[in-house]
Amino acid sequence: MSMAERAFLGSLMKAEYLLKDTVVQPEQLESTRHKEIMRRMVELHRAGKHVDLIHLTTLPDLESLGGMSYLSELLSYADVEKFDGTEKLILELWKEREKRNILTVAAMNDWEIAKVIAELDKINQMKMDDHTSLQQALSTIYEAPWEDQLLLKSVTTGIKKLDDVTGGFQGGEVTILAARPSMGKTDVMLHFAKMAGWTGFLPLVFSLEMPEKLITSRLIASTGGINRAKMRDPKRMLSQSQKNNWSDVINDLNETNMQIFDGAGQTISEIRAKMRKVISRFPHKKPIVFIDYLTLIHSNQFYGGNAHLQVTEISKSLKMMAKDFDCPVICLAQLNRSVESRANKRPMMSDIRESGSVEQDADVILFLYREAYYDKESENHSLEIIVSKNRNGPVGTIAVNYNEHTGAIEDQKELNLALV
Repeated sequence: MSMAERAFLGSLMKAEYLLKDTVVQPEQLESTRHKEIMRRMVELHRAGKHVDLIHLTTLPDLESLGGMSYLSELLSYADVEKFDGTEKLILELWKEREKRNILTVAAMNDWEIAKVIAELDKINQMKMDDHTSLQQALSTIYEAPWEDQLLLKSVTTGIKKLDDVTGGFQGGEVTILAARPSMGKTDVMLHFAKMAGWTGFLPLVFSLEMPEKLITSRLIASTGGINRAKMRDPKRMLSQSQKNNWSDVINDLNETNMQIFDGAGQTISEIRAKMRKVISRFPHKKPIVFIDYLTLIHSNQFYGGNAHLQVTEISKSLKMMAKDFDCPVICLAQLNRSVESRANKRPMMSDIRESGSVEQDADVILFLYREAYYDKESENHSLEIIVSKNRNGPVGTIAVNYNEHTGAIEDQKELNLALV
C-alpha cells in the first residue's frame, strides 16, 4: 500500500485542520481501505467531531478499517511539515491512474481522438499550484525599480513603438490582431513570431488556413527581402546576390526555433495537447502562441451552429490557455465586410465578427489598416497598427513600413506615434 497515502492519512489525524485545507477527495486515493478511512474522517468532521485516533476508534466498523493497530500505524507515518509534498504526490498518482482509465474506456468504446484528448486535458488542468503568498509575490517584484521590465516576462513585438505602448506581449495575456483580408495580418504575425524566436522565446504557430510550405516561403521572403512572386521558382527567378544570401537567411530562421502546426479545424484542446508536447522538448524556453485565425478554431460543442456561442467559448478558452501556460497568445481575426461600405475604412471594435466576448476577453486588440490598399493614388505606403484596446496602457496608432511584395515590416524612423 502506498506510503504517501499512509503519511497523508496519518497527518490528517495528527493535525485535523489539514482536512479542511486539503483538495484531495477520498475517491482520489488508491487503496479501498484508505478511501473508506478518509470518508469516515469527512463524516466525523461534518458532524462536528474531532478526527483524531480516539474518535476514529469509536467507529462501529473499526475492524473492516484495519482495527486500532492499523490506525495507530497510520498515525506513526504522519509528517505535517511535508504534507504539501505528500498531497501533490497523491494527486499526481491519481492523475496517472485516471489517464490509464480513460485510455482503457476510450479503447473499449472506440472514442474519437478529440474526445480522448479533451478528457485527458481536463485531468491535466487540475492544478495545485495556483497559490502565491504575498511574501513570494513581493520578493518577486522587489527588484523591479532596478530591473529592465521588458526582460522579465514580456516578448518584444519587434516594433519599438508598439513595445512602448503595450509593454510587449505578456505571459497570460491574449492579443487579438484583426483586419480585413489583404491588410498584412499573416505577415505581421510572422514578424512577431520571428522576433520572439530571435529573442529566445519559443514561437508556436497554429496555422489553420495556410499550409506550412507557404508560411516557410513567406518567412524566407520577408527575412531575405525577396519578392514573394519569385519564391514560386527560386532557381529561375532569384538574383545571384539573393542566392548567395539564401543559406544565411535559412540559418537565421533556424535560430527562431519556430514550430508550425498546419492542421485545419483544430480545437483548443488539441492545440493545448500539442503545446504541452513541444514545450516538454524545450524546457528552458517560454512559449508564445500564434493562431491564424479565430473563427477557424473548432469549438468543443456544436451549439446548433450558433456562431456567437462558439466564438464565446473559444475566446474564453484562449484566455484560459494563456493563463495556464503563462504565455502570450496572439490570435488573428477576420473583420466583417461592413468596413468596406464606410467612408472611413479604419476598423472599429464592432467590425470583429461576434465581437462581444472577444472584446471582453482580450487584453490587447490591434487592428491593421493600409491606406494605399484602398486609395491606389496614395503616397502613404505605411501600415497602421491601431491599438484599440490595451489593458495595461494607452491606445493609439503606430505606423510601420510594410513592403507588400516581400512581407517585410520595420520601424519607421521619424516619430509618428499618436497616443490618445
